[in-house]
Amino acid sequence: MKTVIYSLCLSFLFVSCKNKETEQQQNIPIKKPNIVLLLADDMGYGELGSYGQKEIKTPFLDSLASQGMRFTDFYAGTSVCSPSRAVLMTGIHTGHVSIRGNKGKFEKKWGRVPLRKTEVTLAEMLKGAGYQSAMIGKWHLGVPEDMSTWAKGRGFDYAVQEQWGISAKGNEIDERVHWVNNNQDSILYDYTKYSCLDEFRTNFALDYLENKKEDDKPFFMYMSYRIPHAHEYFIKHNTLYAEKGWPEEERNHAARITMFDGQVRRLFNLLKTKGELENTIILFSSDNGPQKENHDPLFFESSGGLKGHKRDLYEGGIREPMFAYWKGKINAGTTTDHPSTFYDVMPTFAEIAGVEAPKQTDGISFLPELLNKKQAKHNHLYWEIQEGRNEKGFRQATRKGKWKAVRYGDSYKTELYDLDNDINETNDISSKYPEILEKMNAILKKESVKIEHYPNSGGIFK
Repeated sequence: MKTVIYSLCLSFLFVSCKNKETEQQQNIPIKKPNIVLLLADDMGYGELGSYGQKEIKTPFLDSLASQGMRFTDFYAGTSVCSPSRAVLMTGIHTGHVSIRGNKGKFEKKWGRVPLRKTEVTLAEMLKGAGYQSAMIGKWHLGVPEDMSTWAKGRGFDYAVQEQWGISAKGNEIDERVHWVNNNQDSILYDYTKYSCLDEFRTNFALDYLENKKEDDKPFFMYMSYRIPHAHEYFIKHNTLYAEKGWPEEERNHAARITMFDGQVRRLFNLLKTKGELENTIILFSSDNGPQKENHDPLFFESSGGLKGHKRDLYEGGIREPMFAYWKGKINAGTTTDHPSTFYDVMPTFAEIAGVEAPKQTDGISFLPELLNKKQAKHNHLYWEIQEGRNEKGFRQATRKGKWKAVRYGDSYKTELYDLDNDINETNDISSKYPEILEKMNAILKKESVKIEHYPNSGGIFK
């Protein structure tokens, strides 16, 4: 009997090895992982339950975070939309990338600045790795008069984006119109048909996943949501949190985030139904800290108790919720304090896709951290922003280990904080540590490269 079993085992092993050998001989490829990048707009560090939020309900995102790895020390590219997204798309930090603020200087005028064509985007990189790609939502990295600067012109096979401004024909483009593959949607969509703007966008994402033609190719999907940004005005007949008695602008803010949670659930459920989750990594984060345009960030402690908000380079303006989900690859329920940032996403995706990251990147892949392997670390992290037209709006920051330096251009003074003992950046200890301050100033001076359109780039020092 033992001889029979032994013979059967040998036969099984022989057949298995033969099948693998046949697959290799036939060059049958193993499909690379799909990559889904979910980006909220102006979501603070403390606006998810999984990051300490007590009032606003985000059950699905919290559940997803608990099934993957949650980062406690993850940073956006900077503290406002365009430059932060430029960092995410190119892997280049704000001292080097072509976009340093929402607007830049053109002779005597200020306007939108597009990514340079020499700056490789995530979609362009992944296209070279055999990926098909889709971008749906807020792009914010082009100019209205040049469609080649829109998402469709920067490597995405399929793109649905809002666009506003003045077109090449001199016509004003209404931001409520979405452009599908750079063709204007013929219908100015009716707000009343959707619970929120991101429901409308999620419908496009679901349609793309249902109908993409190249099922043999992995996909990269960049879902760039608009919630909880101040301009997401409309909420259809919504009564969420009505019983709380909160001010209307705060109730709407909370409702938008909870509705957003439901839209991510819809997307996830379709991926599950289609059997894509077994080979898909999902990253979730936000582009900068919480807005205060029609919302008080202190009302829900949107910054998670951290100092600052959108447009600040204190922790509340740049530290973001971020978690990664990858079934069977990332251990569920794990947390890391590995300091990383938007410009690390490009090398991470490159490693996942099995290609070299473009030489332009300032980042370090955090894939080893996700897979519980030895992780390389940055010597320091860097941010800058040109907010407004004068020195007052130019701001810089760097983190080196536990040390954080913040410099606002109009003060000519660098503040220094010990994040291990003062996470809220309340005690400026620059006068106590002159040697550390000198090293941090050296980083601020070195990392900001002078660039056209941003007159204060290069730093402001006396």
